[in-house]
Amino acid sequence: MTTTPLTSLTGNYSLDPAHTQIGFVARHAMVTKVRGAFNEFEGTAHLDGTDPSKSSATVTIKAASIDTRNEQRDGHLRTNDFLDAPNFPDITFVSTGVEPLDDNRFRVTGDLTIKDVTRPIGIEFEYQGAATDPFGNLRVGFEGSVPISRKEYGITWNAALEGGGVLVGDKVVLEFDVSAIRQA
Repeated sequence: MTTTPLTSLTGNYSLDPAHTQIGFVARHAMVTKVRGAFNEFEGTAHLDGTDPSKSSATVTIKAASIDTRNEQRDGHLRTNDFLDAPNFPDITFVSTGVEPLDDNRFRVTGDLTIKDVTRPIGIEFEYQGAATDPFGNLRVGFEGSVPISRKEYGITWNAALEGGGVLVGDKVVLEFDVSAIRQA
């Protein structure tokens, strides 16, 4: 596969929600992982292929769109014990910088806001390539992930396990599989 050089990709992009996944993984009962995703979000990015440090991105996620394929768990995750979606409907990320790590990897730093708590994070992304789809749209792909501490965002609910430990781990890994379309 030939990867389109970044220098030809400068422009403004919008996330394609039908081909982008914003997911997460959290430890459950100390022995397994629960995976989930957010089904409603929007985002834009400016890519500067010549000087990636001039690139930027913003993403807004609807907290109530959380989906772990278990409605009872999802309902609990929407409450004040976790995301408090009725009072804090949006989770946001606004980039503050982009640093090239090599030809295809970048660290995107920015402010992540969950439940009205804003903290800086750095997400490593890998450029997956670009292609023109059958409708004439230029698409770019990036994959990345970052671990965060849910306690740092005021999400502290837990339950002790009989044999020791807790029901929900503190570390949550946010995962991004992004397809973005260049705007005209």
